[in-house]
Order: sequence, then structure tokens, then C-alpha cells
Amino acid sequence: VAAPDIPADWRPERERVTGGPPDATLPPGALVMGILNATPDSFSNGGQHAQADDAIAAGRRMLAAGATILDIGGESTRPGAQPLPPGEEWRRVGPVIAGLRGAGGLISVDTRHAEVMARALEAGADVINDVSALAHDPDAAPMLARHTTPVILMHMRGTPETMNALAVYDDVAVDVVRELGARVAIAEDAGIARDRILVDPGFGFAKDAAQNITLLRRLPILANLGCRVLVGTSRKRFIGQITGVARADDRDPGTLAATLPGLDLPGALLRVHAVEPMIQALRVWQALHPSGRQATKQGVSPPSLQDRSTS
Repeated sequence: VAAPDIPADWRPERERVTGGPPDATLPPGALVMGILNATPDSFSNGGQHAQADDAIAAGRRMLAAGATILDIGGESTRPGAQPLPPGEEWRRVGPVIAGLRGAGGLISVDTRHAEVMARALEAGADVINDVSALAHDPDAAPMLARHTTPVILMHMRGTPETMNALAVYDDVAVDVVRELGARVAIAEDAGIARDRILVDPGFGFAKDAAQNITLLRRLPILANLGCRVLVGTSRKRFIGQITGVARADDRDPGTLAATLPGLDLPGALLRVHAVEPMIQALRVWQALHPSGRQATKQGVSPPSLQDRSTS
């Protein structure tokens, strides 16, 4: 079912979908994406990687732990965050891209600005991750259409400043699929092929705790979009609300539980702050599901009790 055609009263009889084409330009199987915030004001690790040398060192540690992709961001999109000029955003992320280019992993740049996207691609970025799904900057889609880079489109309503007031849905899972499907269609109309597009349901963006849980329970419905899916629950507020853990940096155990449902989708990207625990959890999951989807990285071996690789 194509998302833009989903009727308002549609409810799938079977939401556990096992199809969905792999993106031709990314490795197959589940991939771990390490979050690298080069910002002074992110909700987690805010300021720890604000200096380029610190961010580069952290990125290398994530790659050594088994991450396939590093997602480098220079603009905080936490609830209530103020927008950042593209020039300042590039000042933060440009040196980090340069320092990690050739370090052994793929580089994703988390940005809403066409100017930053273009400069990142010129500097060697492999993936563009736009939390606005190309809605923030009208120049983004036509610029990306001139490239072959994978593009991640995230579901959000409004902006980081306004999104919390927009968390009203008839059916959060169906509405997210429909709204993401509309953004995928806009990207395709601009000339971005669907096999380049990945989708992110946007946990914590214009969604309250109950809606995040519902969306996680019904995550396989996203396969109806025919795109690989990014699961980004890492250290989010709803995990703290469930567990009673107030400090974001202490929510990694809850993050594992909230991320593993993504493995019901083929080729999921698992976006986390703490890479090593996610790699361990993924290897155990693979050992328990030997016929399931495989992570194939550099770093995540196929499940075998005889395999003692720590690469």
C-alpha cells in the first residue's frame, strides 16, 4: 500500500511486513549509526564534543566499537531549540567531517540546510539526514536530486520550537506513514529516486510518550513505504518517563529495549549514542534469530557461536 493512498480509516490486518527493498548504496542488513553531536546544547552529551578534536576522537571510538555510520550534527533539534545559521552549523561540522573522512566508516550529516548539505557532500559525506524531511529549506530537494547520496527523511510536525504542541493524531502509526509517504513523494517528484530514500518515524518529535510506545509496537507498518527505516530512540525523554531515569546519559539500557524492535524491519539503521552496547545486543539478537536479517558491517559479524571476531 503506497502511503499517500492510505485512506483515513485504514487499519492493516497484518502489520508485520517483511518486505522492503534494500538501499543499493548502503551495506545490506541492520547497521549501527553512532550519534556524534558537535554542539554545545544537545539534550544528551551537550558540549562534550563541541570541539572538533573531541568529536573526531569520539567518532573514531564509535567506529572501533563497530558503528557502520557516524551521524554528525551541528544544530540541536531538541524540543525548544533555537535555529542555527548555516554558516555556524558548518563551522561546527566541517572540521569533524574532514577529520573522520577515511577513518573506516560512512559519514552522515544531520542538517536541515541545503548549504550545509552541499558543502558536506563536497567534503565527502556519504549520507544526508534531514529531520525536516526536506521541508525546512526549499533548495534542499533540488540540490540533492543532482547527487546519488542516500537521504534520510524524518517525520516531524512544525519545528523543534513548536512541535510539542502538534502531537495530536487520529492513529499515530497510520498518520506517520501517511505523512512520511507524502514527503517521500515530494522527494521523488524533485528527482530523488526512492531507492536512495530512508525514513525515520521521528521518535520524540511531535509525539508524546504514549504515542512513541504505540509507534514502536507497530513499527513494521513503516515497511509499507518501501524504504529502509532508521530507528532513533536513543536516550529519548519517553524512555526516562517509562524508567524514571532523569539523566539522558543514563538511559542506554532502556535505549536497547526501544531500539531492538527495529530488527523486525529488513536493513534497519539503529541510531544510538552508545555504540558498544548496541553491537552486543545486536549480536545476541542475531544468535537468537539465525535466519533473520543480518548485520554485515565491518564490525557486526553474522551470528555464530564459533565466531569470536571483535573487529
